[in-house]
Amino acid sequence: MSASGPVRTTVHLLRHGEVHNPAQVLYGRLEGYRLSERGQRMAARVADDLSRGDVVAVVASPLQRAQETAAPLARMLGVEVGTDPRLIESANVFEGLTIGTGGGSLRKPVHWRHLWNPFRPSWGEPYEEIATRMLAAVADARDAARGHEIVCVSHQLPIWTARNAAVGRRTWHDPRRRECALASLTSFRFDDDRLVGVGYREPAAGV
Repeated sequence: MSASGPVRTTVHLLRHGEVHNPAQVLYGRLEGYRLSERGQRMAARVADDLSRGDVVAVVASPLQRAQETAAPLARMLGVEVGTDPRLIESANVFEGLTIGTGGGSLRKPVHWRHLWNPFRPSWGEPYEEIATRMLAAVADARDAARGHEIVCVSHQLPIWTARNAAVGRRTWHDPRRRECALASLTSFRFDDDRLVGVGYREPAAGV
């Protein structure tokens, strides 16, 4: 803390925009999934919103959709997009498959062996591991942008898991209740190293 008070820093976790995925595949960490035209508009809207603040750096998951979401803001700020592998989507054994009703993969008995434990979860990267890597990325981002704002582009499940862990909630959850829309901002506010609040907003709503 300085003589004038704590140093205030904001780490924005930005979910990527809409992805071009006509086959409705669970793409996870698969390569080649880019933003749709709507997703590009979302990224531009968020960039316009955030460029009016005090953002000094932009970091993104290595996946294409996250990098493309980060690009318009980085251009506006005149900075390079940094890449942090800790911001990547969670691993999932159903990558490349369709999920849901009708012909979805979850209706096939061969896949039921992966569904025995929703609290871990048994079908993918454990929630606690997601929380650990995401909060470490947030802490490093806070240190890199002390006294300012920084944007970290990531994915829905990692962002929601980080938020739950940061505020002391359990990390396992009902996916239908996540508050993390496309191109939304989950903002961690710090006084020095102490988390003092988490905000949420959707600057690209209606795009």
